[in-house]
Amino acid sequence: SFAGKPREELERALAGADALIVRSETRVTADLLTRAPRLRVIARAGTGVDNIDVPAATRRGIAVMNAPGANTVSAAEHAMGLLLGLVRHIPWAAEAMRRGEWDRKRFEGTELRGKTIGVVGMGRIGGHVGQLARAFGMQVVGHDPYLAPERAAELQVKLLPLDQLLRQADVVTLHVAYTEQTHHLINAERLALMKPTAVLVNTARGELVDEAALADAVRAKRIAGAAIDVFAVEPLPADSPLRQLPGVILTPHLAASTAEAQERVSLEVCSAVREALLAGDLSFALNVPGLSGDLLRRLGPLLDLARRLGRLALALVDGPVQAVEVAYGGKDEAAPRPVLVAAVEGLLSAMNVMPVSLVNALLIAEERGIQHARKTGMPEPGFETTVGVKLATANTRVRVAGALVGNSHGRVVRIDDYHVDVAPEGWMLVIRNRDVPGV
Repeated sequence: SFAGKPREELERALAGADALIVRSETRVTADLLTRAPRLRVIARAGTGVDNIDVPAATRRGIAVMNAPGANTVSAAEHAMGLLLGLVRHIPWAAEAMRRGEWDRKRFEGTELRGKTIGVVGMGRIGGHVGQLARAFGMQVVGHDPYLAPERAAELQVKLLPLDQLLRQADVVTLHVAYTEQTHHLINAERLALMKPTAVLVNTARGELVDEAALADAVRAKRIAGAAIDVFAVEPLPADSPLRQLPGVILTPHLAASTAEAQERVSLEVCSAVREALLAGDLSFALNVPGLSGDLLRRLGPLLDLARRLGRLALALVDGPVQAVEVAYGGKDEAAPRPVLVAAVEGLLSAMNVMPVSLVNALLIAEERGIQHARKTGMPEPGFETTVGVKLATANTRVRVAGALVGNSHGRVVRIDDYHVDVAPEGWMLVIRNRDVPGV
């Protein structure tokens, strides 16, 4: 273990290492990877891999793994624990008791029963938070633009636009991944939408919240309080304005810190690393599919085309995706399933569902209520190797198709009923024209 030791010691040890297992505080940079010529696997003992330079690892042929489901219960329970402490003033009442005080009136709280909780992000953890909240008698509303209505019905959650959720909820709790699009998802403008009696809980990623704006909102009593477990800079600086605010509970990134979660994480990542090193099993990798190297090299251009078609198709529909159908036309009998998974991976990556890979794409799609199917046949005649992607939402349908030219160059050859010939790269502008008199 190199926890708390100088980074130079880790760099020296990596010179002969085949695998590296890290927690959130160890940053695995491109420079660090240059010190690890033998490294084959990086395993994150937890969920988020934003402390690992995944593209750099991929370029070096290093598989990156995580333990995505191991901390679901612990993280959800921590969010609810913070919420209970917040609405019943438990930390401040405990401090007063230690000072010898006895002031029941000062710490009068509120019940959760009958209140509305807004869950932003309805994945594994967000879904479990909703389940726990219902047990307290709360009404659950959620925001997840890519969650299918059928899955929302299973979770018994009413989906709302984010701004409407913020206006309506008594509690707002965050459970989304951090991406460029979710940076400062909760900023001054959105904090101003919340009720003055509402509270904010964040056990996901610190960068989701503009901490300065949050401090201002609490200080000005524009919201009633906050409970924060994650921060933009960790450890939280001693001079952070959040430390001195009344009505704010702070914990040092404890959401996954239970004995049970740590045991599950340890067993999961160690088993995955062992299988990767001894058996070449990369089925748990985020950046490398559970396929042989030969098959990957053979299907590389085809899988890249399928990913790009999935992203393109998503841009052409409105609303949550309910179903995706992927058709493969070609001679490689091993291709249909990887092509399906690659297209779904492209679709989900455009939704900012992170991290997503060929390994977990279908699982994430199923969790979000997206039905998927694959077909074989020639979606586009006249080409030797083709891929077709159909998406369906409640209101729209779209069909796109692509073909490999010379077995290496992908082209978009169809959008709905129109034949096209476009390279699937860069920015694309697709305009629908109603070709009727008078338009």
